Amino acid sequence: MSRRIVIAYWLIPAEPARSLFHGVINDLARRYDAPLFEPHVTIHVGLNRAAAAETAISQAPRACKPIKLKALEIGHSSEFIKTLFVQFALNAELRQLNEIIRDAEQDSSHYELKPHLSLLYKKMPAVTRRELMDSIMAPFSEVTFDALKAVRCISPTRTRADVEAWRVVAATELFAQ
Repeated sequence: MSRRIVIAYWLIPAEPARSLFHGVINDLARRYDAPLFEPHVTIHVGLNRAAAAETAISQAPRACKPIKLKALEIGHSSEFIKTLFVQFALNAELRQLNEIIRDAEQDSSHYELKPHLSLLYKKMPAVTRRELMDSIMAPFSEVTFDALKAVRCISPTRTRADVEAWRVVAATELFAQ
């Protein structure tokens, strides 16, 4: 599978969820010698075009207010960037934001929106992931997301070095209207 530079669009949780998730991510990263990263839900991955990213980010606040997502479960997978995660329900507001970004980017890629917030990026045995999953309680039944960032990254992200190379190219807040 070829790797390429892309722009990932992230929803960032509002307080108090932001601090709580940040604490969980930092704790797990320290315990398992894994990379640190900002808590986020990826809502689209598109082409590496900074100007398009700035357009997409600037248009979102006019069309979207903060988005509330229902937490469904804690999950795990063998995928590096989904080692341990909180799965969220897809809703109309999230679909609308995804479409705004795709339209602004003029992007026809087939990114599949499966909203989740990763807690750990690490290759580890399934039994360890399952134990971790069972030890974590979803802290909130619903999480509000009030910021949007465009982040330049390598896709697919497979290593700590890939994570540490991420760079924010544009950001905005989503305001209640």
